Amino acid sequence: MKKVYFKTFGCRTNMFDTQVMIEHIGAYSVAHNEDEADIVVINSCTVTNGADAGVRQYVSRVKNRKPDAKILFTGCAVQTEGKKLFDAGNIDLVFSHSEKNKITSFFEAKERLFVQGDKNYIDETIVTNFEGKTKAFIKIQEGCDFGCSYCIIPSVRGESRSIPARTVIRQIEVLAERGFSEFILTGTNVGSYRDEKTSLSKLIKSIIDLGLAKRVRLGSVEPSQIDEEFLDVVSSELFAKHLHIALQHSSNEMLRKMNRLNRFEDDLRLFEKLSKMGFAIGTDYIVGFPGESKEIWSEAVKNLEAMPLTHIHPFIYSKRDNTPAAKLKIDVNGNISKERLHQISEIVAKKNYEFRKNLKTPLLVHVEDSGVAGFDEYFNKVSFDKKQESEWVEVSEFDVAPEKTLAKRVNAKS
Repeated sequence: MKKVYFKTFGCRTNMFDTQVMIEHIGAYSVAHNEDEADIVVINSCTVTNGADAGVRQYVSRVKNRKPDAKILFTGCAVQTEGKKLFDAGNIDLVFSHSEKNKITSFFEAKERLFVQGDKNYIDETIVTNFEGKTKAFIKIQEGCDFGCSYCIIPSVRGESRSIPARTVIRQIEVLAERGFSEFILTGTNVGSYRDEKTSLSKLIKSIIDLGLAKRVRLGSVEPSQIDEEFLDVVSSELFAKHLHIALQHSSNEMLRKMNRLNRFEDDLRLFEKLSKMGFAIGTDYIVGFPGESKEIWSEAVKNLEAMPLTHIHPFIYSKRDNTPAAKLKIDVNGNISKERLHQISEIVAKKNYEFRKNLKTPLLVHVEDSGVAGFDEYFNKVSFDKKQESEWVEVSEFDVAPEKTLAKRVNAKS
């Protein structure tokens, strides 16, 4: 039996897409590394030029280490890197997102192929497992209609379209039967979900009402997509007390340059409201974007300090070719960008520490990491001094240090 190794780059949506391909491999088996594989499938990411470089390096490494292996290439970089790699003879077959369910025919193809496919395709494959995962990532949506100046994803993932609600519900049911109890709803732009009259809020409520989940989370949502109905639904005890809301910056001038829809004043009001509801709040943040002067940065930091953030995913701006922002001159020194990234990371780390110190109620922890750690409802990692046998535990007593939360009294939850 021939073995296939799947190398996944990038986001949770790609993780789901890899699982879709695994569902269609038929008589082939999954390899745990490249060395034991006859076929290597690369599910690529193209969010930045750096992501492209990482994909190219991996292709080169596999080609050198496994010269006889068949290399298949898919994912978001099909348009940006696929043709170049194919023409150079570095990969044997390229196929787009819409062709994932044909993967066994690609394994068996005698000739080299480049299959573009349909960017507006909707995949309704039901996956039955997530290899090596305790949580299930559920793709509910694909594509994006936003026009952020730095982002190429709308042009490679297509326009926003939603997986039918009936398919999402069936997906939850199937994975719950396999023992999964935490579900993370993911997509390119999750907040734009709509299946006829079913909005994201109504979909979340339907999932909660199934009674199969111990915890439901969202991968990310835009601030402009949060309304009163959404706030009401996520107040459920079964919805995680954590929301990741993509801001990208805290200066209105920078948000305008990024062609973002959100503005600081509205973001602050929203975050303060969510904080009063008991939510931990995370965000993405780009530093070093063209035009980020010393004065703008000073204002941005002041604004960020005013926000009740608990988590942040900061990254230094990297030019993405074929986007409007690529035409802008990068005028922020790289070392300054690194300093700014560390500055806001430290600000939010302190906020997270204070948030955890102020928690009084028991924590519900989903145990991972071979039983020695897990994540609570606030998306904070909790460590245990001995291995836990139960998948879910209640932590009624815990010590809080700047770098971690350590469980002291633990009870299993059924």
